Amino acid sequence: MSNSPSGPARARRLGSTPVKRGLLFIVSAPSGTGKTTLAERVVQGIPNLCLSRSYTSRAARTGEEDGVDYNFISRQRFEEMAPNRDFLEWADVFGNYYGTCAADTERCLAGGQDLVLVIDVQGARQVRGSGIESIGVFVLPPGDAALEQRLRGRSKDSEAEIRKRLEAARREVTEF
Repeated sequence: MSNSPSGPARARRLGSTPVKRGLLFIVSAPSGTGKTTLAERVVQGIPNLCLSRSYTSRAARTGEEDGVDYNFISRQRFEEMAPNRDFLEWADVFGNYYGTCAADTERCLAGGQDLVLVIDVQGARQVRGSGIESIGVFVLPPGDAALEQRLRGRSKDSEAEIRKRLEAARREVTEF
């Protein structure tokens, strides 16, 4: 018996069984469109496809759990991580930071895991602009009235905040 590694560690070290790099999918859409719900359903039905979990500086909404829905961190911690390039992409979205951990993404892809990023339009632009190979999906809102109803029903945003999100959605759809 030898002390040399066996299984996947040995195969990677010796190069006898190359690991196929995972695919990176980007699902983006205006706020309230349903991109997370859509991506969660797709991930449930496709083996080897995982959903990335973003970091955010915003407070958890009712029913959300740290480490499940998002990695909730303080604004200060986010501002410390961003200049260190800890994020593949990040953006200030309606006054809160959101970002995708670069190391987590690379670890999944290098290990052969296909990964879905559910990110806003700003973040999707950053990933596309970085030259990282990815497949993008832009989800259109079901219509102004339905989008407004969703935004009003999901959180306790102020009227001004809802109006800001609706205007941003109209602009993002036009840019698409």
